[in-house]
Amino acid sequence: MKAYRVTTGGGIQSLQVTEGAAAELRPSDVRVRVRAVSLNYRDLMMVRGTYLNAPGRTVVPCSDAAGEVIAVGPAVQRFKVGERVATTFFPDWHDGAPTPEKTARAPGGSIDGVLAQELVLDEHALAGVPKHLDFNEAATLTCAGVTAWNALFVAAGLKAGDSVLLLGTGGVSIWGLQLAKAAGLQAVITSSSDEKLARASQLGADVAINYRSTPEWHEQVLATTGGVHLVIEVGGTGTFKRSVAATRMGGTIAIVGGVSGFGGDFEPFAFIGGARRLAGIYVGSRQMLQDLNRLIDVVALRPVVDRVFPFEAAREAFAYLDAGKHFGKVVIQVTT
Repeated sequence: MKAYRVTTGGGIQSLQVTEGAAAELRPSDVRVRVRAVSLNYRDLMMVRGTYLNAPGRTVVPCSDAAGEVIAVGPAVQRFKVGERVATTFFPDWHDGAPTPEKTARAPGGSIDGVLAQELVLDEHALAGVPKHLDFNEAATLTCAGVTAWNALFVAAGLKAGDSVLLLGTGGVSIWGLQLAKAAGLQAVITSSSDEKLARASQLGADVAINYRSTPEWHEQVLATTGGVHLVIEVGGTGTFKRSVAATRMGGTIAIVGGVSGFGGDFEPFAFIGGARRLAGIYVGSRQMLQDLNRLIDVVALRPVVDRVFPFEAAREAFAYLDAGKHFGKVVIQVTT
């Protein structure tokens, strides 16, 4: 069984294919033939050594995989051989509110991840996938899909007619756009590329703003929406202050990531006087993934996959994500 391993902080070049025996099944375990793995910005942070884990560790990277069940332990009740499944980001967070215990283990971070030909996981660490999705699309559910769902409908509790601001056109933002339109929300999106903004408009974006030609983009957000109910904040230091300014009184800024780094100006009165809320989004639970799947089923939503790389070209896939040219998700096809 082949799997990639990477040294945290060792850079993309430290990705190496290894060979090893597949793990044995415990009574409640499921063996999955991995068909596809999708990449997240977190995976780049791991190879750079800037994620939560200390540099110098060796780990199988990535958290998001889809595949088919090829064997089950004798106590397994949730899945049968032949069923299609996706991994959950936190194998111990099944439902309810997050706790340190539920979020202690995360594949591709604190424990080995999913960039491998086979996985052996407890049955509760998996979820089924909508029938109309192919494996490449299903591999995008685990992190980006659930993160967008959590921000929109759990943390912010948005309803039809509300508004959301999405920063950039990466995986979480495009998932957020697609879910927003499926739920009847007004969606505003930013990018430095007019071509990407045109594509976002085709997906239903109501307002598209080029942040290079409109550096004070929050002013256009206010002018067109009166202030959004939610910002899915992925930019970090470079965008946070404007994201707050673009949010209406009583709105929510959901902190998802920090592509431009973490930190920056924090003005408490902007939250006190504006009755705004700051919410940290740490992906989500298996229940959120199952709720997401129900919406996807009803509206036949298909997530946007920008490019698919073969298993042998995993380094190239990481480099492509690092270049920031993608629109939606970057996927590695593990087996056909």
